[in-house]
Amino acid sequence: MNILWAPWRIKYILGKKEPECIFCPHNRKGTDEENLILFRGRYSMVMMNKYPYNNGHLLVSPLTHTPDLEGLSVDELKDLIIKVKESIRILKEVMKPDGFNVGLNLSQVAGAGMADHVHFHIVPRWNGDTSYMTVLGEVRVIPEDLKSTYRRLKPYFDDLKKKET
Repeated sequence: MNILWAPWRIKYILGKKEPECIFCPHNRKGTDEENLILFRGRYSMVMMNKYPYNNGHLLVSPLTHTPDLEGLSVDELKDLIIKVKESIRILKEVMKPDGFNVGLNLSQVAGAGMADHVHFHIVPRWNGDTSYMTVLGEVRVIPEDLKSTYRRLKPYFDDLKKKET
């Protein structure tokens, strides 16, 4: 039997599940740090994925609750893509990945876990980040805890916020 020790997951397993949309700011209880929110702007926000595929896995979403891009204004679309671009720039500077997977899943059938609120995934990738654990055991190793990654990224997103105002 293979055992993967992941004690931090017990909070998710035993904790109360969030019935509300995680991307709608009025549904969030607690601080931005507790919610892993790095940036809130006029039209969009950036947060870390609580269950990341890789270190630095970010979610960029509009503030408008809509399941697809058609529900967004031109200004909201423009801002959303700019935040994706800026998030990639920050990740390059702070985490120095070799590449990225960037995308969105439109509808539950397409793999969207939160199908009611459109959002982009940004996943930094490094040469060799798929090890034997991933290939043989279908296990992903995340070498840095979320709070440490949050603290490294947050000042850069704070600077982005200052540039917007």
